[in-house]
Amino acid sequence: MSDTTNKYDFGMIGLGTMGRNLLLNMGDHGVKGAGFDKDASKGKLLEQESKHGNLKGFSEVEPFIASLKTPRAVMMLVPAGKIVDDVIAELLPLMQKGDIIIDGGNSHFTDTNRRVDELEAKGFHFFGMGVSGGEEGARRGPSMMPGGDKEAYNVMKPTLEAIAAKVDGAPCVTYIGPGASGHFVKMVHNGIEYGIMQLIAETYEILKAGLKLDNEAIRKIFVKWNDGRLKSFLIEITKDIFAYKAPGTDHLLIDDIKDEAKAKGTGKWTSQVAMDLQAPIPTIDTAVSMRDLSKYKEMRLEAAKVYSKEAPKLDVDTDKFLEELEQAYYFSMVITYAQGMFMLENASKEYKYDLHLEEIAKIWRGGCIIRSEFLNDIYNAYKGNKNLSHLLLDAGVEKLVSGSVGGARTVVAAAVTSGIAAPAYAASLSYFDNFRTGRMPSNLTQAQRDYFGAHTYELVGKEGTFHTQWVPKSND
Repeated sequence: MSDTTNKYDFGMIGLGTMGRNLLLNMGDHGVKGAGFDKDASKGKLLEQESKHGNLKGFSEVEPFIASLKTPRAVMMLVPAGKIVDDVIAELLPLMQKGDIIIDGGNSHFTDTNRRVDELEAKGFHFFGMGVSGGEEGARRGPSMMPGGDKEAYNVMKPTLEAIAAKVDGAPCVTYIGPGASGHFVKMVHNGIEYGIMQLIAETYEILKAGLKLDNEAIRKIFVKWNDGRLKSFLIEITKDIFAYKAPGTDHLLIDDIKDEAKAKGTGKWTSQVAMDLQAPIPTIDTAVSMRDLSKYKEMRLEAAKVYSKEAPKLDVDTDKFLEELEQAYYFSMVITYAQGMFMLENASKEYKYDLHLEEIAKIWRGGCIIRSEFLNDIYNAYKGNKNLSHLLLDAGVEKLVSGSVGGARTVVAAAVTSGIAAPAYAASLSYFDNFRTGRMPSNLTQAQRDYFGAHTYELVGKEGTFHTQWVPKSND
């Protein structure tokens, strides 16, 4: 037995913004924590910001590990990819069987699957945990999605519940499921985030380029929306962005920011995996594509000269159109969540995660980037029917969708007619219209596939597969 009297309860590897703030959060809740970062200044900053004097920074890994109580619990908050494996390889010779290792970064779920198996075989407890909420969430209360070794989660459960965001007194953390389920759910969370952010960007374009509203008028619209059923973290921060002027300037910072959106890959992963699962998420796919297109700034400037056009202008009654735009955004937001939840449903079956979608919706209601009022409706839908196959089939959600789809049609039609790009709005509407039809034109696709590749087809009301010689064979 080692002497644990003066040792630390928990170790954090990576003292960047997220890691440091999460450890500070733990310190506020009585956890005696050690933090490691090769940059010694980050460890010093941790100690300076610690309000209770119960956090210690280290810049060398050996004394860091030696400072922890056994069995040890260590969390990594480092960039996804090879660096996670490098950190684990550095840790293992210094740790003992039975110790807990947590990956709190945005690792790809296939990497987490591999690490679960490798570390279990070596006698270590490991789980991957998605953490959402950004800098403020980490410091004040994030939403966390742990999956993997349940025994290890149960050891950490009191601490994680203490530091998590709370909604109606309930902590925004729950055991997600086996294997890489925690990181998978976080990946889909980020995909939904991409979709909603693209919808907000398109809304901005409609307001600015279509309705010719100035920044103050746009700010007031987002303020109004955030006071209603669209209340959410992303609308809230958008209204704040439309009020911010950099010190010493007389205009909004937003007008100085280049229109090239960056990405770290989780949206792309969501789209790629959704295709593997055959779970269509076109709104999210479109959002990923538009971020990619935004990066071709020089090419877009060249195209703007080639395809010169008049500035777009929406010929509408502004007040009425703003009501319809609120409906359109609400409708498309619902569709985006529905696509993400359907992907989780498919993944749960394919990967045997046994996901509880009502619990996932519940922990997303606070702390995370996609928190919104609508998540209460999602929670109620899946809580009321654990066998709900698709969110759009819930009676309560159906009323919300039916009451807002008219606005979506008006906005998409007006945008297309005026030459304003609204691809995520259009993708949401097209997804819905195909979802609600009992007959898609896919019979023609099947006929074409059989024509050129003899891929066969099925017939209505008749068992079996069939092939047709669509044109007479040549006698040559």
